Amino acid sequence: MHWLRLFGIKTFPHGIHPAEYKQQTSAKSTRRLPFPPEVILPLSQHIGKPSLPIVRKGQYVERGELIATADGHLSVPLHASVAGTVTDVGLMPSPLQTKAPAIVIKTSPDSGQVPLMGPKRDIDAMSREDLIAAVKETGMVGLGGAEFPTHAKMLIPEGYRVHTVIVNGCECEPFITADHRVMLERVQHLLLGIRIAMKCTGAPRAIIGVEDNKRNVVETIRPALPNDGSITLELVATKYPQGAEKMLVKSLLDVEIPSGGYPYMVGICVFNITTLTELGALLPNSQGMIERTVTITGDDLQKVGNFRVPIGAPLRHVLEFAGLTGDHIELVLGGPMMGLPTASLDTPVIKGIGSVLVLDQRATRRSEIYPCIKCARCVQACPLSLNPSLLGQLAAKHQYELMASRYHLNDCFECGSCTYVCPANIPLVQYFRIAKAMNRKKHAHGS
Repeated sequence: MHWLRLFGIKTFPHGIHPAEYKQQTSAKSTRRLPFPPEVILPLSQHIGKPSLPIVRKGQYVERGELIATADGHLSVPLHASVAGTVTDVGLMPSPLQTKAPAIVIKTSPDSGQVPLMGPKRDIDAMSREDLIAAVKETGMVGLGGAEFPTHAKMLIPEGYRVHTVIVNGCECEPFITADHRVMLERVQHLLLGIRIAMKCTGAPRAIIGVEDNKRNVVETIRPALPNDGSITLELVATKYPQGAEKMLVKSLLDVEIPSGGYPYMVGICVFNITTLTELGALLPNSQGMIERTVTITGDDLQKVGNFRVPIGAPLRHVLEFAGLTGDHIELVLGGPMMGLPTASLDTPVIKGIGSVLVLDQRATRRSEIYPCIKCARCVQACPLSLNPSLLGQLAAKHQYELMASRYHLNDCFECGSCTYVCPANIPLVQYFRIAKAMNRKKHAHGS
């Protein structure tokens, strides 16, 4: 048992405490970002097969109109985030790849940009099967960054039963406050989304997990919770990576998800708080996902805050609005620990991106790498009790398969805690990503 549990503080072993840098935006109410002149909508904004386009160049589409259908079970549809004219269907910049198939829409200056609404849905009257199908129609994916299709997560394999839905409101990455604002501003949508998740998974209860640096969320949400106790809110220790699926399950229920396993194997299903909030807003009105709350923050920006951003808005437009003043910067989509660095201002914001972070030269300065001094700080930090030092030494010798077969490389979810604490500046998590990629490549070629 972790010593904090002795004082009634829910937590997990190990982890780190990086500076939070949330004060710039945590108290700023969400505003709407102006619509960009055009949007770039990659067909792959989710784990699984890309969506199939059903529009052609020159076609006019309404905001919220279906523009690409799901290609099989592990895929989701895509909707137009602006009303306007399709100008291209081809390879475009993407956060996930250098270039990927996408639909480009030129925004109509004459449109009121009112999103389409379908027939009203009565959640309570719908069967579980119809409800999961409706979830798929929204195009919803994991908005915490995983981008796993939400409907697929709700389909619990035969032989398993889910007793608890965990709603992840930790937002443990530095700088990001989008989930925090969603919890404060959209309580009713959140609670409806939780009810949808409970019905789809068959879970009789749900627990909202929130880090204890967001106590105003407790004051906002707890009075709105149902009296039957089916949905509760629990505070957990503020620590990174508290928002990781395995860590939050351990903190709230003191249950460990098995190595290589999934939460449903221990009767649990975990959803990001913004995922369920958006679902609660969209599904009753038969609408597709076309925008999300994004934190725009960091260095050299005149306007920081939380904004409703159309999916597909190019970074160029986002940063022009935010008043970027610096030249030598690094752009990160997501947080500084697990975010995606990008060099192109034409890269669009996609469904799984909750933050646009600008870091100046001080933050991005590269330090010299020294030999490992065997201090074991990385071992003490690793939330999964791996041995990053040993894995790093094996990576240096290209022993990639041994890292996976004997030393549990694939359990690493690349939180970056080991790299953060390393006094020798060894980029351990980057080594592990390379090792995983090399193993995937070898297995794909069957050698």
